[in-house]
Amino acid sequence: MVYRIAWALARLLLLVLNLKKEGLKKLPPKGPIIVAANHVSNWDPIIVGASLSRPVHFMAKVELFNNVFLGKLLTALHAFPVRRGAADRRAIRQALDILAAGEVVGIFPEGARQKVKPDIQVQAGVALLALKSGAQVVPTACIGTDKNFPSGWFRPLIIRVGDPINLDEYKNQKINSALLEEISMKIMREINSLLDK
Repeated sequence: MVYRIAWALARLLLLVLNLKKEGLKKLPPKGPIIVAANHVSNWDPIIVGASLSRPVHFMAKVELFNNVFLGKLLTALHAFPVRRGAADRRAIRQALDILAAGEVVGIFPEGARQKVKPDIQVQAGVALLALKSGAQVVPTACIGTDKNFPSGWFRPLIIRVGDPINLDEYKNQKINSALLEEISMKIMREINSLLDK
């Protein structure tokens, strides 16, 4: 219930801010999905979550859950903690459980808020989850949130959803660091292509 209320309020705010939504119909209406988006602002998960019709379970840095009130709020909003910079088995298992239930997991493959660059260090979490769960990856771009949003009320604000990425071609390959890096870069290229349009 908390999620639906927050979702409705966020949609109202983004309506006022004239958020432009592109490609939302590309999100599969059912089945396990990993939404992979660029991350340049704290507004990005709000924009992604409020724009999509399906509830999104976001991975969020564990430090946010250290505050009892904020931790409970984030949990009510379907977020769950992940330790960055390490293989967090608990977070991976929780994400896999969510995907096994046919739901949507939201991840920022850059691992932190930063500009998207061709040579950026990409976290392998999205690739690992996609290979282990069989979920499609939906590349998503948040545009305009990196420049003093929401103080720049008249700046273009866009969410752009790309075509789902199916990783069936990698299904029978052994999972190793080289394979994860190859898939991770493929996903980031798709996100970057959405930013370039």
